[in-house]
Amino acid sequence: MPDHARSTSPAVQAQLDRLWALSPGADILGLDRIERLLARLGDPQHRLPPVFHVAGTNGKGSTCAFLRAALEAAGHRVHAYTSPHLVRFNERIRIAGQLIGDDALAPLLAEVLDAGGDIGASFFEVTTAAAFLAFARNPADACIIEVGLGGRLDATNVIAAPLATGIAQLGLDHQQFLGDTVAAIAAEKAGIARAAVPLVTMDYPPEIVAVVAGVAARAGGAVMAMGRDWSVSADEGAVTYADAQGSLTLPLPRLPGAHQAQNLGLAVAMLRHQQPLNVPEHALAAAALGATWPARMQRLDRGPLLALLPAGSALWLDGGHNPAAAAAISLAARAEARERPLHLVLGMLANKDAPGLLAAFAPVARALHAVPVADHACHPPEELAAAARQAGVAAAAHATVADALRAISAGADPAAPPAVLILGSLYLAGEVLAENGMLPD
Repeated sequence: MPDHARSTSPAVQAQLDRLWALSPGADILGLDRIERLLARLGDPQHRLPPVFHVAGTNGKGSTCAFLRAALEAAGHRVHAYTSPHLVRFNERIRIAGQLIGDDALAPLLAEVLDAGGDIGASFFEVTTAAAFLAFARNPADACIIEVGLGGRLDATNVIAAPLATGIAQLGLDHQQFLGDTVAAIAAEKAGIARAAVPLVTMDYPPEIVAVVAGVAARAGGAVMAMGRDWSVSADEGAVTYADAQGSLTLPLPRLPGAHQAQNLGLAVAMLRHQQPLNVPEHALAAAALGATWPARMQRLDRGPLLALLPAGSALWLDGGHNPAAAAAISLAARAEARERPLHLVLGMLANKDAPGLLAAFAPVARALHAVPVADHACHPPEELAAAARQAGVAAAAHATVADALRAISAGADPAAPPAVLILGSLYLAGEVLAENGMLPD
């Protein structure tokens, strides 16, 4: 499904209109179309700077943010390709540290769309080809490439020899494409393994470890597993990372949530299990403090949406949309809320597991306020509210996020201003950032 975006640049908007016209039927995983498209463009994927390739159900975006922050703190120029965008399509392609500008983006998209007119490439395949073409034409010391969906058949998986690969947290999501068990999903994500390239993984159950190891072995890759080849732990003051090279003491991540220490650890392990790029300890410490990633337990500390809540309220935003993400986010939200009553504003796409997500929040949320996700097939707010009430949480349905915040404000105790978490969809998160005037940069 194409990801909606609008541009104030007429030239970019013309190409986005062409992107939106691509058939949803082309959203079938496979490498044939992307390989043919890239061949017509001169195979830019073979001329990229050294690549860090990151897959995972949750946490891959944060891991990419830590990688970029560390590499840049070490003085390296870094390209990055991530998805989806939240507000502007430009967010997907970062060239040597800067979001691609409209003047470069419009002709780049036009070139790729013109080259692939009869191939039937999907929205994501065209976007991937555009990113690779931009990266091949602009000098940098490293590329960070986030897998879009799965791994084995994802359009990004045309890179023959990345510097390092990594898999973040695994869980159930996109089952219609990847399989309905975590083991099946793990096998797809491990498909980014390459011969003689370290595949750095997190701590998974034994049966998942076996699946990943089997896929990597068939590819000739070397698995560097958390708990065996590296470790990370956090307390209230610091993160401790250790591997065969020794141990490091790093600051706690600036990104909120206890789970971010593990994402930081994965990034550090990927950097320490490659040789060509020097990333000293001071750069790893800088990454912990400097990495930012919008809509991942992001505090909205200003703007018109926050102004709808009583003075002293806290407003948070996260795009998490599956049960595994909810488990981590609910812990982070409870920690950040402290003694405040926690309200959840939730909007979810129709193909997401609403009961699974709600289960993580039922013990901690004072109330749920359900909203639609504009321009997308989503769970009707009335149905989300009913599911929340069935889980034992007071709930109401609203037409917009702003309406939900007004309702929370109207019922708030002035002596106990609420903590509010907006959750459930990265598309919803993009709407919120745009409405609140906080564009990702």
